[in-house]
Amino acid sequence: MENRSIQAVHLAHDSDRPLSAPDRFGPDTAERARRFHRSFPEYRETPLVELKALSKRLGVASIRVKDESFRFGLNAFKVLGGSYALGSYIAKKLGVDLSELPYERLIRPEVRERLGPITFVTATDGNHGRGIAWTASKLKQKSVVFMPKGSAQERLQNIQALGAEASITDLNYDDTVRHALSCQKQYGWALIQDTAWPGYEEIPGWIMEGYTTMASEIREQLQGEKPTHIFLQAGVGAMAGAICGYFTALYGDAECPVITIVEPDQADCLYRTAKANDGQLHAVTGDMRSIMAGLCCGEPCTIGWEILRDHADHFISIPDSVAAKGMRVLGNPLPGDARVISGESGAATMGFVTEVLTNPALRDLKQKLALDSESRILCISTEGDTDRENYRRIVWDGLFPSFYSKES
Repeated sequence: MENRSIQAVHLAHDSDRPLSAPDRFGPDTAERARRFHRSFPEYRETPLVELKALSKRLGVASIRVKDESFRFGLNAFKVLGGSYALGSYIAKKLGVDLSELPYERLIRPEVRERLGPITFVTATDGNHGRGIAWTASKLKQKSVVFMPKGSAQERLQNIQALGAEASITDLNYDDTVRHALSCQKQYGWALIQDTAWPGYEEIPGWIMEGYTTMASEIREQLQGEKPTHIFLQAGVGAMAGAICGYFTALYGDAECPVITIVEPDQADCLYRTAKANDGQLHAVTGDMRSIMAGLCCGEPCTIGWEILRDHADHFISIPDSVAAKGMRVLGNPLPGDARVISGESGAATMGFVTEVLTNPALRDLKQKLALDSESRILCISTEGDTDRENYRRIVWDGLFPSFYSKES
């Protein structure tokens, strides 16, 4: 594998125009989303793990990791957005406010009779589709899930086990999204996609609102302590935009923690867009060969980008080796620290934090990020070992998936 390096860009916020308002994803929205999620019998607050020994080793004040492997028994955070979007979609069709449709009412036969049969369709790298399939099965509705080429069989089987009609295409992620959109138009299905583009923003906006349940939990779990730095991984930027929006709305731009966005270097559309800083979105096309499958998205979410453009501080592009390091650091803790099973995408930020704090070659970047002995760091491990075979290959053997050619 070629020796690729970490790339970084700082994006100064444009003071010549009004900045996008983050309030849509602020505390009020988060509490609304959390009330909806609390109505599900599977709801449990996921842990916020403090890694005291690691923070001491790395020379910072604290490191906390939100462990989403416990979310609804689905091993990833994505179900928060998918379930909230399905609930919001149904509420709109029934002409009621979502607050009137807690889980126990959503699953009543009379609600389904009023709605009639619905087929929800989506494209996914795995976790989003699993959340859609899970929620649709709870509502006794049909789901169709398309996955990009190279998707893990385990992720496919997890979705199929929930009753979805799921398949792996021969397309990359963004073309798989377009395929799902064409099916929605052809068959009259309901597209529940976790990215936005002009003309398709209502449903992905709901999905982003659903993600803010994590931020509401984190705020409580911090018990008044404010992070100085928040690191968020991004595919299209929907989750990153939602969490960035929440904390910006909570603290205000002047007092907000330093927010850093981390992407795989094979799918770093947000990094490229921030680096160009020309008012255009910059996509990554073709095959995106990274172990961080959940982040292999080449086209930015328009809603997420607007928030990140105006309120995030740094955009980072990392090679796979950095995410793999994060998996090993979290899965093999220092004495006294809890173990966190974090998948390839989930560990991207922890890998970057560890690398920037330990690698002398990154000293200048560490200074640009204002990381020092007073730093209080927050990361989100967005998934557990959703592809257990590859997790073991990376953590046990230091091997990456076979889609890498010998020349790569």
